[in-house]
Amino acid sequence: MRIGILKEPLVDEKRVSIVPAGVDLLVKSGHSVFIETNAGLGSHFTDEEYRKVGATIVYNQEEVIQRSELVSRITPFTENDIEQLQDEQILFNVLHLAVGKKGTIEKLLKKKITAIALELIEKDDQLPILQSMSEIAGQLAIQVGERYLGSDYPNSRGILLGGIPGVAPAAVVIVGAGAVGYNAAYAAHLRGAHVIVLDKDLKRLRRIRNEISKNITTVVANQFTIARGVKFADLLIGAVQIKAEKTPHIITEEMVKSMKKGSVIVDVSIDQGGCVETSRPTSFSDPIFEMHGVIHYCVPNMPALVARTASYGLSNACIEYISSIADNGLANALLSDAGLAKGVCTFNGFVSNENIAEAFNLEYRRLHFFSTN
Repeated sequence: MRIGILKEPLVDEKRVSIVPAGVDLLVKSGHSVFIETNAGLGSHFTDEEYRKVGATIVYNQEEVIQRSELVSRITPFTENDIEQLQDEQILFNVLHLAVGKKGTIEKLLKKKITAIALELIEKDDQLPILQSMSEIAGQLAIQVGERYLGSDYPNSRGILLGGIPGVAPAAVVIVGAGAVGYNAAYAAHLRGAHVIVLDKDLKRLRRIRNEISKNITTVVANQFTIARGVKFADLLIGAVQIKAEKTPHIITEEMVKSMKKGSVIVDVSIDQGGCVETSRPTSFSDPIFEMHGVIHYCVPNMPALVARTASYGLSNACIEYISSIADNGLANALLSDAGLAKGVCTFNGFVSNENIAEAFNLEYRRLHFFSTN
């Protein structure tokens, strides 16, 4: 199979979807890999490193797309980007269609693109590719929050996350106990913070107590307990994620108004619309804003802060699926792996994800294909 790796179009997005080790595996399996020049530079992978493992360096995006059957990158495609894709091409990408535009989906359908959302692929009831990024984002959320609690930022609370003897630590309140919340709780606990985690799922809360520490306060999430936790927080981590759906505003503007002046919100859910009503997407070049005296950090692609680690994590999680498609063909790969099939959002001109079809009032059809063996 001919596989294309595109350079990320956003200045702040320094990750690359497949690292040289992944390319080496594909090439040794007999596949051709075309990579846009300098695609790996933000993660400190040079064109020469890709050449050494057998990739062909291509000097513009259009040529990569024209020469490839499967195209991969991280940044979601816009309507204009999709215009460049070829009919019936395979797109292996972060899609976030639930918070995208209907026109984007319609163009994918028109070109009969098989659009596979990395964030929706399942394995053992987990989301393996999303999990690798969530593990990074959870740890980064604490680092970022700790920075903006410090006195070097105007109007901050000026407090140390872990406190000192005789001085209380910061209260870190985490809403959501999935992969992001778990890793945020772990990082905050190691720093000595007073950690409170809220979630509806008792199994997740038990896991945090059993695997991290019984000193972490766990609370069943409802409107009352969330409002009380938000009011208490010095650092609030929004870690709510609903698969293939826009994240609801669990934390209302009225709750934000009740927070301490100079407290910090890190809304990690912003990729899917944000779980805080006052959130709006920001960027690494302009990462924060204040509202009601509360500092908001809402950068969608947080793992790009540690681009090399994140690129390795993405590539490690993605390569088995790309290899399966390349080695066996799309139909056989989807037939043999129901978890991979769950990542398919559009196929043969129809929406194949029921939640997305319902959200945009588009026709939904279940995946239907035959083995090519």
